[in-house]
Amino acid sequence: MKDFLRYDQMVESAMRGVVREALARTAANGLPGAHHFYITFKTRAPGVILAPHLAERYPDEMTIVLEHQFWDLVVNETEFAVTLSFNNRPERLTLPFDSVTTFADPSVKFGLQFQVAQPAEAEEKLEAKPAAVPGVKPRAARAGDKATLRAVEKPADKQGEVVTLDSFRKK
Repeated sequence: MKDFLRYDQMVESAMRGVVREALARTAANGLPGAHHFYITFKTRAPGVILAPHLAERYPDEMTIVLEHQFWDLVVNETEFAVTLSFNNRPERLTLPFDSVTTFADPSVKFGLQFQVAQPAEAEEKLEAKPAAVPGVKPRAARAGDKATLRAVEKPADKQGEVVTLDSFRKK
């Protein structure tokens, strides 16, 4: 039987909402306690904006760690943007939530893994109007918020449970 409702897409969208809300709360209030995030994304996914030298250094995937210092974190329904430092040089990154492949908060052993849309699927999503997300409005980081985003090849701490949708998908 064909799944006309596409529950797999609904679940993935809901899980991306967790990432959106975690980042929105961080933008509004800073990182509480020991919380910090590993965010891996596809550097060539539609809508990703990053400096050419970073795209060259990370041609497929890049992981950033939100931990001690960041500037101008802005979160909206479809993407987030942040300025971070690479070799003492500020760089602005804009990352659509659809480009994110993993999100983890090692402080509480929490992780999510996502599928990134193939080019044809990505074009369909660009044409579709995004649904409003209750309670999520564009927010900016407050002056004085401190957290660091740094690029790493692979997360150093792989502890925690990663939730994957593969077990729910028909093969």
